[in-house]
Amino acid sequence: MAATIAVRVSSLCRQFQSVFRISPAAQVPHRSSFSSRISPLSRPVCRPLHSSHCRAGLQEFFDLPENWGESRVKSGASWTAKQLRTKSNEDLHKLWYVLLKEKNMLLTVQQEAKRQRVQMPSPERLKKVERSMKRLDTVVQEREDAIRLLQTGQERSRPGAWRRDVFGRTYWYKFREYAIPWYLNKRYKRKRFFTPPFVSPYIRLRIEQYMRQKRRERLAEAARQKKLRQRFPNMAAKA
Repeated sequence: MAATIAVRVSSLCRQFQSVFRISPAAQVPHRSSFSSRISPLSRPVCRPLHSSHCRAGLQEFFDLPENWGESRVKSGASWTAKQLRTKSNEDLHKLWYVLLKEKNMLLTVQQEAKRQRVQMPSPERLKKVERSMKRLDTVVQEREDAIRLLQTGQERSRPGAWRRDVFGRTYWYKFREYAIPWYLNKRYKRKRFFTPPFVSPYIRLRIEQYMRQKRRERLAEAARQKKLRQRFPNMAAKA
C-alpha cells in the first residue's frame, strides 16, 4: 500500500516538473525569454513570455560604431504627409518615439562635432528628422480636428471669437469658464472689447507704417540682388 502511494506521488511530482519546467534560454543573465514545456497529457496553463533586449549604458545617444569617422552617412528621405496619413494612430505613436530617439542621437553627434571643431557627418539628417516630426504632428492635429468637428462642430480645440482691443488690433479671444455670469463678473467687465472713435486715425497710421516698412525691405532686397549680379555676372547668366 505504501509503495503504491509513493509511486503515485512520484508520478505527480514528475508531471508538475514537466509543466513548470523553465527552458535553458531563461537561465542566461539577460533573461530574454521564458518557455514552458507542457506534458502531452495535460492542457497548457500559460503562454511563453518574451521581453525586449536590455541595453546597458548610453549607447542609444550615439551613432552606430561603423559610422564613426565617416564624412558621409547614408540616410533615407523624410516622411511625407501622404505617407503618414496612411498609418494608424498606434503606428504614428511608435514612429514619433523612433524619430525622437534619432533626433537625440543626431543632436549628440552635432554637439560632439562642435566640441572637436569638425564638420558633422551628413548634417541633413537632422533636418529630415525635424521635418518628419513636424509633418507627423500636423497629421495628428488633422485627425483631432476632424474628430472634434464630427463630435462638437467646432473648428478650434478651444472656442473663442475674433475681437478688437482699445488700440484697434484684431485678435482671437479664447473663451474661459467663470463661476458667475459675465454681467456679474467685475473682472470680465473691466476688459474692453471695443475700439474708441478717436483711435481710428492711428489705425490708418499704423497700417501706413507697416506698408512703408515692407517697401523698404523690398527695395533693400532688390539692391542686394543688383550688387550680387554686378559682382558675379556669370552666376546671373546661368540663372
